[in-house]
Amino acid sequence: MTGDLRSICVIIAAKNASDTIATAIASALAEPEVSEVVVIDDGSTDATADVARACDDGSHRLKVDRFDVNRGPSAARNHAISISSAPLISILDADDFFFRGRFAAMLESDDWDLVADNIAFIQQSVSGASSLQPARFAPEEHFLTLSEFVQGNISKRGIERGETGFLKPIIRRAFLEQHGLRYDEALRLGEDYELYVRALACGARYKVIRNCGYGAIVRGNSLSGSHRTDDLRQLYEADRRILAAYTLTQPQKALLEEHERHIREKFELRHFLDAKAKGGLGGALTHAVKRLPAMPSVIHGIWMDKTAKYRKRPQQVADVRYLLSATPLNS
Repeated sequence: MTGDLRSICVIIAAKNASDTIATAIASALAEPEVSEVVVIDDGSTDATADVARACDDGSHRLKVDRFDVNRGPSAARNHAISISSAPLISILDADDFFFRGRFAAMLESDDWDLVADNIAFIQQSVSGASSLQPARFAPEEHFLTLSEFVQGNISKRGIERGETGFLKPIIRRAFLEQHGLRYDEALRLGEDYELYVRALACGARYKVIRNCGYGAIVRGNSLSGSHRTDDLRQLYEADRRILAAYTLTQPQKALLEEHERHIREKFELRHFLDAKAKGGLGGALTHAVKRLPAMPSVIHGIWMDKTAKYRKRPQQVADVRYLLSATPLNS
């Protein structure tokens, strides 16, 4: 890849991120392949937009826009795509950062529509996280199928989260345009997963390399960890829309149906607990009568939550862990 075809727009959707946005922007501007950094302040009540504008390095690559009312990450990213022009698009969360030299490894070949690399999950307590040197891994690569991607987003109890939906690929703008793809603005949870499933359903070549160039800070108060009950409903309904809209193989359908069921069971449990919190035992019983088919999974979910402490073995939380397993290289 040469010339302008290597040009990347980094998109950052930010809400109340004044404490972290400067690190995110600086890491993007440090990459020579980045021609645009577009920050969308999604209705923040703090100084996110002002802090972002102060990060301008004089290269005229930084653009900051603001929504007066919070519209969600999908709307913010879609707006950023609409006001940018670089042929490649890279998503960066406002509390994360790029390791230096990230994009050089990702752009070594030209055989993909989306290309993602490894992610280092770094505990918030680790000081100087953005200055860390990530582990070096053998240059293994793999092309994700739709089935592999969906399977990788069905979490298992007792296993540390590692969904393939966490991957932060570079995306070819031309592929999005060719297939009319944008983020589903009804979604505030799983919006990346949903977009990438549709891209794969359209035939996207989704390449994954083991080099680590993305640093994700693990915070207890992250937006993805505080989703609303209705966010779960929107996500399983998105699976249903994909099943209805695309021609899929039977194994692909089966996995999407499994993911839909997986999310729907989470929704039903949260929906029941909301009814109990609002209406007490009477409210819970009324809810149960109205949604009898869902009660077996609700009862199972409550039982698993109540007994989790007896099944869990104490584990030391690593300061840094990597999303993708890979072969380490000696320094």
